[in-house]
Amino acid sequence: MKKRRILIITICVVVIGIVLGIVFTRSTSPEDTPKTVEVTRGDIVKTVLADGSLEMPNKAYLSFGATGTVTEVLVDEGNNVTKGQVLARLDAPSLESSVEMAELQVEIAEEGVKAARAQYEIALINLDEDGSPMGESEEVLEERVDAAKASWKTAKLNLEIAELSLESAELNLEKAVIVAPFDGVVADISITEGKEISTATLATPAISLVDTSKIEMRGFIDEIDIAMVQLGQEVNIILDALPDEEVKGSVVFISPVGTIIAGVVSYDTTIALKNPVAELRDGMSATAEVIIERHDDVLSIPNRYIRGTVGNPMVVLLVDEQEEEREITLGLTDGINTEVLSGLQEGEKVILPTSEERPGGFFMM
Repeated sequence: MKKRRILIITICVVVIGIVLGIVFTRSTSPEDTPKTVEVTRGDIVKTVLADGSLEMPNKAYLSFGATGTVTEVLVDEGNNVTKGQVLARLDAPSLESSVEMAELQVEIAEEGVKAARAQYEIALINLDEDGSPMGESEEVLEERVDAAKASWKTAKLNLEIAELSLESAELNLEKAVIVAPFDGVVADISITEGKEISTATLATPAISLVDTSKIEMRGFIDEIDIAMVQLGQEVNIILDALPDEEVKGSVVFISPVGTIIAGVVSYDTTIALKNPVAELRDGMSATAEVIIERHDDVLSIPNRYIRGTVGNPMVVLLVDEQEEEREITLGLTDGINTEVLSGLQEGEKVILPTSEERPGGFFMM
């Protein structure tokens, strides 16, 4: 019996120790210590997001305008080219012959103009001298002047026609040459020397060119936010592929026509990049933060530390280990932190409300 009594006493002591340990632990648990945050000074930036991708708007898909055999491909993929530079040529003997024949026709027409003008000047001289070696009358001489003048006019018209024919032949010959329409980089080449260009393949791009000096971002902004977005607003651009790059831009276009995506109306928005870096590529995924408003170097606290209502916000401070309730005036919010216009000082500690103290949460626009 004595041993049994000792065992019971021992068990009771252990149980009492465990209970006291739990009580002590709970009484000193960090959960009982209010969670606080210091009032700090910083920047509050209100933004609207636009998801989209980068785009190089100046692109050209170049092809020949005539059939023939490719005789020269003068560039490689990745080459930098300048406006007017010849990139490739076709062997087009028929077009070259047409240019040569048109040049000869121009020369013949020029000689015809010279001869007709000489005849007109001779007719005028005969008329002024009131006679001619043939003894024609003045009336006949005037008719000769009129006829010579008409012949000269016809000769000049024939020259214009010949020059137009030459211009047309030269334009046709230019179709056998691919020329860079702007400064850029060769992005793709689908032809090789010796390849036959037929009527069926004329529409297929032979060389693709892109101007890498100009790059934009195109994205969509939700109809709820679009009214706050204006031309010229500054933009921070975040790139999935280059998260460490700080790319800036500005809004240059907002479509007046909405686009329905998954049942949501959005508006196409174009953003011009101000500091494009070499690593940027056409088609890269990007997110734009359009800066609607910003307040620099202001007092702020996280929204979740604010109690009360939007019309009557307040906080609870921890002052000398005591809680003190205080009304505050709020300013701009970025959706996470909110500017404090009055009621708090930098460095003061604000207590995080519990779910029971703020069941509905505090929401700031």
